[in-house]
Amino acid sequence: MKNGKNIESTTVEELISRLDKASLPQHVAIIMDGNGRWAERRGLPRIAGHKKGADVVRSISEDCRRIGIPVLTLYAFSDENWGRPKQEVSFLMEMLEGYLKKEISTMKKNGIRLMTIGQTGKLPLAVQEWIKRAKEETAGNKELILNLALSYSSRREILDAVTRMLTANGSAPAITEESFAAHLDTAGLPDPDLIIRTSGERRISNFLLWQAAYAELYFTETLWPDFSEEDLVRALLDFQGRQRRFGLVEEQMVKKP
Repeated sequence: MKNGKNIESTTVEELISRLDKASLPQHVAIIMDGNGRWAERRGLPRIAGHKKGADVVRSISEDCRRIGIPVLTLYAFSDENWGRPKQEVSFLMEMLEGYLKKEISTMKKNGIRLMTIGQTGKLPLAVQEWIKRAKEETAGNKELILNLALSYSSRREILDAVTRMLTANGSAPAITEESFAAHLDTAGLPDPDLIIRTSGERRISNFLLWQAAYAELYFTETLWPDFSEEDLVRALLDFQGRQRRFGLVEEQMVKKP
């Protein structure tokens, strides 16, 4: 039961109708986990899970756009993922390049703007070129920001932000939360309101550590290749059923008459 309503046996359309469009999260971030396990459970090679996972990136992006989520950040490739077998990494890079080539026209058609965070300079040159092209061709789109975290490490992002602050000012500046946030990869974007992790793992794995200070966390057993619009909407309904405190004690949350 959520908000007094049974959401266990309903259609996606019925679930969507229960969303309060006025209180949707402005930024949803997803740790896409479980591609390998999805494939292994089906006796398939791991790359089959990655292929299926890429299809879900496309569909969930479209679902967020239709529902009215302004920003979607997807943890697509962590800096630690470079330590995976070379063949798997090569396949992931080829798949990313292919995704960008194929999806630019769709993103332009549907008003989706591509952004990235992370050390994209470590990606293959061909991938970097397609990222640049996709960013340029979708820069004016306003329906949804699709923000891909590529070769991303939140600890590295924080260290890089400190370096940028020192370089820009020539000496240690007066640091505030606002001035520091302006030097993060996510500068200009709202902090995530909701972080979803698939596959049953219950950690955030070096993802948006600074930005996640007051994010609501939602964990689901669903593996990423099986994550659907219904799963997304259930996460949003769960989010809307919570009382966000932002560090305030309960008494401070009660409005005085």
